[in-house]
Amino acid sequence: MKEFCEKWWKRIATREMVFIGIVTLVASLVASWLKRFPGLSLFGALIIALLIGMIAQFPIRRWYAGRSVAHKAGVKDAAGLISNKLLRLGIILLGFKLNLTVLFTQGIKCLPIAAVVVALTIVVCYNIARRMGVDPQLAILVAGGTGICGAAAVMGLSGSIKVPPEQEDDKANNEVMAVAIIAIMGTIFALLEIALGPLTGLTKTQLGITAGASLHEIAHAVAAGDAFGAVDIATIMKLSRVLMLVFAAIIIAVWWDRNHSEMPSDGERKVSFPWFMLGFIGASVIGTFVPFIATITPQLVDFAYIVLGMAMAALGINVNFKAIAKKGRKAFLASFITSVLLMCFAAGVAFVFF
Repeated sequence: MKEFCEKWWKRIATREMVFIGIVTLVASLVASWLKRFPGLSLFGALIIALLIGMIAQFPIRRWYAGRSVAHKAGVKDAAGLISNKLLRLGIILLGFKLNLTVLFTQGIKCLPIAAVVVALTIVVCYNIARRMGVDPQLAILVAGGTGICGAAAVMGLSGSIKVPPEQEDDKANNEVMAVAIIAIMGTIFALLEIALGPLTGLTKTQLGITAGASLHEIAHAVAAGDAFGAVDIATIMKLSRVLMLVFAAIIIAVWWDRNHSEMPSDGERKVSFPWFMLGFIGASVIGTFVPFIATITPQLVDFAYIVLGMAMAALGINVNFKAIAKKGRKAFLASFITSVLLMCFAAGVAFVFF
């Protein structure tokens, strides 16, 4: 225990950790402020924080990390630690946003639809991406982000995928690529649905279900639902998909270990269970059934987005732009094709069942 504490103290108690911690906190707070503006609200705070981190990478490299190899390694380690650990904390805190009573009463009809939508979308998007030659890790992250809840799903699923230390850089680049792809895709399809929705002849409720079942980020579903006058049902439908993140993370963790992880030398495979997802469920239960916590849920969710924003900004600081330019195009196309199919499927489900 003493050795464990000393090891982590050496990683945490550094100038680089303080420096990157301050930079990412400022980036997250600025992103939370900027998301209030109409043109930026569709992107959401997490995407904006990622972009700020990517921009901050250049002055950090030039004025600080470029001083020595030790400074560069310290910045990389600090940003990696913040993106990894705060990601899990943020996902757990985001659980307070899920009101299970609402989901299992008003949203009882939405839950089975969400399960089918998420499962089909992930399977279809992953297979399309793989047939195009996309790396398996990037393919599953893009598929999860498209099918579940955008950036939060990408980061949550990434936390379920264990890779050797030498592959951590590639994993971080795949996370950024997947988040960027989903951000762009979600914005495109949110605007598309808002423009085309009234022309389809669907009712307000059906349009709200379509938005909640097909759009990528919660912000996208809320914006479209508000435009249709059906923000409540759109939000419930979207949160039903968010709940599926727990099951998807566990299933993908098992699947990844069996299909993409090397067999240990002792011949015994140990599945990397995403324990932080249990925290997500625990937060949902507490936020739903503990009266005191329910009164401060908005503040807890705001804090969750600040923490996640720091993780996203830290991810942006370490991103490799060359890797993104080289590997991202086919994954973008796979997500686009899947998003078209998802929008049509969601509209059909809304028409038949609502």
